[in-house]
This record gives sequence, C-alpha cells and structure tokens, in this order.
Amino acid sequence: MQVGFIGIGTMGGGMAMNVRKVGYDLIVHDLRRESAQALESAGATWASDVADLGRACDVVFTSLPGPAEVEAVALASGGLLATMKPGSAWFDLTTNSPQLLHRLGPMFEQKGVQFMDAPVSGGPAGARSGKLALYIGGDRATFDRHKALLDAIGDQAMYVGPLAAGTIAKLTHNCASFGIRMVIAEVFSLGVKAGVEPLALWQAMRQGVTGRRRTFDGVGEQFLQNRYEPAAFALKLAHKDMMLALDLAHDCEVPMPMAQRAFEDFTAALARGWGDQDSRSPMRLQLERAGVRIEESADDVRKTLARD
Repeated sequence: MQVGFIGIGTMGGGMAMNVRKVGYDLIVHDLRRESAQALESAGATWASDVADLGRACDVVFTSLPGPAEVEAVALASGGLLATMKPGSAWFDLTTNSPQLLHRLGPMFEQKGVQFMDAPVSGGPAGARSGKLALYIGGDRATFDRHKALLDAIGDQAMYVGPLAAGTIAKLTHNCASFGIRMVIAEVFSLGVKAGVEPLALWQAMRQGVTGRRRTFDGVGEQFLQNRYEPAAFALKLAHKDMMLALDLAHDCEVPMPMAQRAFEDFTAALARGWGDQDSRSPMRLQLERAGVRIEESADDVRKTLARD
C-alpha cells in the first residue's frame, strides 16, 4: 500500500515519520522541500507536487493550517479530486470546517474516493511520540480497513460517526479546553490576590474532587443520563459556595465574568426548585437554550467509559 502525506510541518512531520517508522511506503509533499529532509533520510520519497502524490497513493493524509489550504489541495488544478484514483482514501488530519467537509464529501464520493475527516489532539509532542487522539468521521468500513495505519499515527484512533463528526468532536473538545483555561485563570487570580501562594493553591486544587479526576469523566454520571438525583453535591450547596467565592472576588476587586455568568444559571436553577438536585443540574438550562435533549442509559455510559 502506497501512503502519501501532504503537509509535513510541526504536526505533519512527526505523524509522517511515525508512518514511515512502522514500514509503510511513504511519499511526502510540502511547500517547503527542506521540511522533508529527515523523512527522505528515513526512506520516504519526495513528490514535486500534489498531483504526483495523488496519482501514486492508495491512502493520502493531509495536515494543513486550515480550511482554505484544504480546499486548495482538494480542488486546485492537479489537486486531489482530479488525481486520486477510485478506491483510494483521503484522511484529512486538519482541524477543518464542517461546512467545507460536507461540501467536499459528495465530490469525492462521486469520484469513488473515500473522504474522511481525522483531526488530531495531542500537540507537536504527541505527533512525534504517537500519543495522539484521532477523531475519525466518514465511512466506518474505511476506518476499519485502515485502522492499523491510523494506529501508526496515534494511540487513540476512534471512529466518531459520519463525515464531519470527527471535526465536530475536535472543535467541541478544543472550545471546552480554551473556556476551562479562562475559568482557571479567573479562579487563580482570585486565590492569589486573596493571599494564597500560587504553588500551594495549585497543589490544593489538584487534590480536590475535580482535580483528581479526568475533566470529562463526571459528565457521564448525571448530565449524559439526565438524572440529577440523588445528588452527589447539592445545587443549593454549590450555589452557596459560588456566592461566597464571588463575594471574595468583590472584596479583592477581581473581575470574574465567566464565574458570574455561571452563577446566574445556578441562581436560575435554584429558582426552579432544583436546590436538592445535583450541582450539575443547571447544565440543563443550556440544553434548553440549544433545543437539545440528552438522555443516555447508565449501561451505555459505563460501556463508553470501559473503552478507554
């Protein structure tokens, strides 16, 4: 099987090298020929353009800066749509636009090429070490057929759903991650300004219930099941704690816009009579605003956790 890799920069270079290390025949292309030096030394072949690579390969990976670059590689004269052969597969590792994926999908399907979105999470260090999550969207049979190749790139290659499902999962993950960072910045600024030494505060937070567990594990217990009783920690107690923290922030003149917004939802939930339900119950307010209902069985939640 001939494998191609387009985009061998900070992320792509490490991923492509791991493909080569496990013995796949590899053709590479990038705007900068010098990016390929290490890969060529490891036995990869340089393609002078996208067209040469597309014609030669059974599977193509792209790792590009964003949607504009993906669209250009796909649709330009001599791009992947024009050159890939029927029966081949394209896995786009770029964090991309779902709208673009849905537009490109039917074009490649008509050509007989399986187009798969496969954004990754783990950063440059993960790209080099192979400690990466790959969120795959597209044809399930194509995912299964190429699972061993995907495992050369990352240790958590998971099928998420139809085309664009992987990208939606990646965007959801990253937006949560960046939002959580800003909440952490808020509470650390409060704790330090209120008089706690930063490393001591960090250690204390890491030893609390949230600090001791993976960030998203707790989502399965009540939120995904739409079941907020019996309470692990009652909303009325959480509301009291948030009020005390915001009072402290007021005394210390520390702005806390994200915490204040969360407190407003906690107050609204308390007004609905949810005080004895779990402190996650205000999460339902956002589902109502979005017009979304989530209600998974406890059994299915346990099975999903067991996949790790």
